[in-house]
Amino acid sequence: MTLSDAARRPAVSSVPRPRDEGAALGFRLTLPAQILVLFIAVFPLLMQLYLSLTDWAPLTGTAWPRAWEYWNAGANYVDLLSDRRLWDALARTGLIILICVPVQFLLGLGLALLFVDDFPGKRLAYSILIMPMMVVPAVAGYMFFMLFQSGGPINGLLGSLIGRDLAIAWLSDPVLALVAVMLADIWQWTPLMFLILLAGLVGVPADQMKAAALLGASPWQRFVTIVLPRMRPIIAIALAIRVIEIFKIFDTLYIMTGGGPGSATETISVYIYEVTTQDLVWGYVAAIGLAILIVLSVIAAFAVRRLGESRA
Repeated sequence: MTLSDAARRPAVSSVPRPRDEGAALGFRLTLPAQILVLFIAVFPLLMQLYLSLTDWAPLTGTAWPRAWEYWNAGANYVDLLSDRRLWDALARTGLIILICVPVQFLLGLGLALLFVDDFPGKRLAYSILIMPMMVVPAVAGYMFFMLFQSGGPINGLLGSLIGRDLAIAWLSDPVLALVAVMLADIWQWTPLMFLILLAGLVGVPADQMKAAALLGASPWQRFVTIVLPRMRPIIAIALAIRVIEIFKIFDTLYIMTGGGPGSATETISVYIYEVTTQDLVWGYVAAIGLAILIVLSVIAAFAVRRLGESRA
């Protein structure tokens, strides 16, 4: 390259561009908040990992930073595999997921299909429909606890239908208590599924639906060929949210049954609560929580990946 060629090349400006200055300023202004969020998220996770590798508990009389004195080299994670009560709680949680999530999805999808079009009284019906989701879970648990009493409204309604008095002990029967818990969860969280699916249905292009109708496609064909493919990422997100939330079900269930009768309705969240507050084996509880966190993170990552694929 000759000297003249170098002279003709535009000089690279060392002055930062306004966009770069704005990004740097934004980073400096948000740095304290980022550090705080990082501390809130990372510190408890590291603390949990640390405790999960020990046999530390509050009754040891030792502060948690010295939990290394009770180091067990991961024995808690080995104990997870042989804890029958833990696996039973996971099985009940899985059963609730297998029944409640599909029912909530089908009810939510059916309601969303009804609410796509306008009809008289739509706003009032919409407000009434989402009200269960606004109820505090503890209040919902007390409501259903009263509904399913032996002399409660549920038995009264069933008795009026068959023409004789009923005194079914719903919450004292292992199977019926679990059914009552499922009904409470379906009642409260179907509206959430409805809102998510309705948002997805509204995003389906109306011109494609009209074109398919003009070509003679039936409503079912339009749903299968146009609506469902566009709704798959939204459906994946909705199902993942409900699966994760059922793993955390506690308030409603604990007020209704307390995990009983016996351990018939003891889900994983109730089991963790009881082991934490009664047995006080916090190192083992930390291991359980970390294992469940990994499972839920995989579910969340799957949902986010589906959302990313839809955007791409």
